Amino acid sequence: MTGTLFLIPVPLGPTPPIQSLPANVLTTIRPLTHFVVEQAKTARAFLKAAGTDTPLQELQLEELNEHTKADALDRLLAPLRAGNDVGLLSEAGCPAVADPGADLVALAQNEGIRVAPLIGPSSLLLALMASGLNGQRFAFQGYLPAKDGERSKALQDLESESRKRKQTQLFIETPYRNRAMYDSILQACQPTTRLSVATDLTLPGESVVTRTIQQWKKQTPPEIERRPTVFLLLA
Repeated sequence: MTGTLFLIPVPLGPTPPIQSLPANVLTTIRPLTHFVVEQAKTARAFLKAAGTDTPLQELQLEELNEHTKADALDRLLAPLRAGNDVGLLSEAGCPAVADPGADLVALAQNEGIRVAPLIGPSSLLLALMASGLNGQRFAFQGYLPAKDGERSKALQDLESESRKRKQTQLFIETPYRNRAMYDSILQACQPTTRLSVATDLTLPGESVVTRTIQQWKKQTPPEIERRPTVFLLLA
């Protein structure tokens, strides 16, 4: 019998796990002794706050991030093959969504290992819920190009696709480039297109505001620099 790969969401910022994770999720986490994490340091801080039955120094933590080589993924399944349950953690939010953990989940699925997603905060769904945009048809586009010309072209393409399909387009940016992204959206998109800017979700400074491009141009830019933000467009 193989173990189960538990996909464990973590808070979207510096808040106690008990405030954003259901009690049964914390109960599932505590007996686990094997984890695959994006960064060991932040994972230990989360696990300490969540509580574990095993002392932190005795937990087995393996890192999986953008620096992990493809040929190293297979060994991360070894505890599962040996019958141990394993918890997969991202840096924030849901693992395997815009996250390198997706590669491990794919391998587990290929081997018939049980994958169990646990309930917790997803910035994408929270942003969509609060945006007032189309929640029946939507697409997550991840990160757009960083270069100005390529980014503007990508935004125009997404706006065209949104208009054609009546589809909400969601995307994110590295926080220190949020203002550049915002400025590009206002320059590239049509006045009637609606833009929702969702910042610091679940945190004290949370803000979700939806306006047309024309309306955004008439007001002070939102304070989004270096703050986790989801952008949503609907033409």
